Amino acid sequence: MSERVYEFSWDIIGDLQEGRPNMGDKVNLILYRLMQYTFRDVAEQRLGTEECNKLFYDAGKLAGMYFFEQYLKEFKELPLAGFVAELQRVLKELGVGILRVEKADADNGAFVLTVSEDLDCSGLPDLGIEVCNYDEGFIAGIFYKYTGAEFNAKEVDCWCSGDRTCRFEVNKV
Repeated sequence: MSERVYEFSWDIIGDLQEGRPNMGDKVNLILYRLMQYTFRDVAEQRLGTEECNKLFYDAGKLAGMYFFEQYLKEFKELPLAGFVAELQRVLKELGVGILRVEKADADNGAFVLTVSEDLDCSGLPDLGIEVCNYDEGFIAGIFYKYTGAEFNAKEVDCWCSGDRTCRFEVNKV
């Protein structure tokens, strides 16, 4: 195995004000999806569908943990309702999507969440499958950092499976 070239840190994102003084931090969603789905295509060709989905889930989980540390850490001590309100606000402000909680059983660590107008699939054609593996991991990573417990997130409805919102069942492992 070759030596790693880098390990993620916020420094690798760079100084956007210095590097993009005119363009800023905004980019068209089409380009984000172009990167995501071409990367997914190559990963699936090389690894197969199951391993590709695991790769996206694991990357999403890592991103969710880093995201928590960067944007949500100060809200860790809030009760669940307060934390979720801050999470909703941040996700909407950053243009990630509109988070809603359909069911919450905090005592048993069981939740049903929806994300509408999400980055990954809102507006895509009906493919008959759920495609938001990265989002599954992202949610699991956030829940892990908030609670200290492992969670599994599974998408059960998706724009790409004919629904008009993404729905995730989130359960403590």
